[in-house]
Amino acid sequence: MSLLTTNYLTPTGREEAWRFTPLKRLAGLHDGSTKVADHISLSAKSAFPNGVALTVADAAEHPASYTSTDVVTNRIREVVQKVSLLTIAKDVELSEPIHLSRKCSSTPEFSRVVIQAGVNSKSTVIVENTGNGELGEEIEINLAPGASLDLISLQEWDRNAVHLAQHHAIVSKDAQFTSYVVSVGGSVVRISPTVEFTGAGSFADLYGVYFATDGQHLEHRIHVNHNVPNAKSRVNYKGALAGDQAHTVWIGDVYIHKGADGTDTYELNRNLLLSDGARADSVPNLEIETGEIVGAGHASTTGRFDDEQLFYLQSRGIPADIARRLVIRGFFAEIINKLKSSDLEDRLMQRIDDELAKVGQ
Repeated sequence: MSLLTTNYLTPTGREEAWRFTPLKRLAGLHDGSTKVADHISLSAKSAFPNGVALTVADAAEHPASYTSTDVVTNRIREVVQKVSLLTIAKDVELSEPIHLSRKCSSTPEFSRVVIQAGVNSKSTVIVENTGNGELGEEIEINLAPGASLDLISLQEWDRNAVHLAQHHAIVSKDAQFTSYVVSVGGSVVRISPTVEFTGAGSFADLYGVYFATDGQHLEHRIHVNHNVPNAKSRVNYKGALAGDQAHTVWIGDVYIHKGADGTDTYELNRNLLLSDGARADSVPNLEIETGEIVGAGHASTTGRFDDEQLFYLQSRGIPADIARRLVIRGFFAEIINKLKSSDLEDRLMQRIDDELAKVGQ
């Protein structure tokens, strides 16, 4: 067990990066007041094919490849002695996903994961988070030139879990990174998917789905850093909220540096309020330092449940509770169907149905 003693600036809630986050509910992961277990709960869910390996390595042998301004990420780097290292060899093309699972105990945990996708490799990695733990997590994804990697991060936590994470992708020349973040459980979940382009022709798609019910706080903070020419990014997050004090936060930061000519980027966030007492904060930000771009834009919408849709379905004999589920499923289907796994899609939709049924209980 380690007691954190860092001198990093401890958030007070007045900082822009922390003004929406309920600091008192973070179990001390952000301020060094809690003891953190030095163990690894991430494991392989099934055997790996040739060319794929998951090992435990010394943290000193795999220092971070980027600078993070996130307080929790920097605390993780100071504390962890071991990292989970997932390697995908060059030219390996996988037809089935790599399944990793984490079931946390009640002991607070810090985790650092490094994923290395080799040149011209093609893979999908699924990380499943379950249990009732308190987790600070960093996932660093390095894509070599020509690599293609889909990362599916599932937050299917039990009701009292706390999860603070940064997922940082470094995307090389002609590489393609796709992120799917699904958050449907936990007390407080705060995930920061960030992307850094290092070579021309690179591409990143960032998708997200979140569903918050009574008292839940689900926060997603996206940052896409366009600092090389001819890179492309797309961001599309959808969230729904139901129940008293359900709260979601979406921050979308896209930064196009001087010299990043030929950039093509767009970000979108949509929120659906299903009941009174729920709150969705959505802040898209776009900063451009060059006019030589293909396109750049953003949009954000937050609206209430469409009673006309519900009435239409009920007028055709569909009970109100089923009609309500159908509307919500239709709202999320655009993104969940991109997972290309009927079993996973059905499981997530069922979890959303189950959470909706608990509202007000």
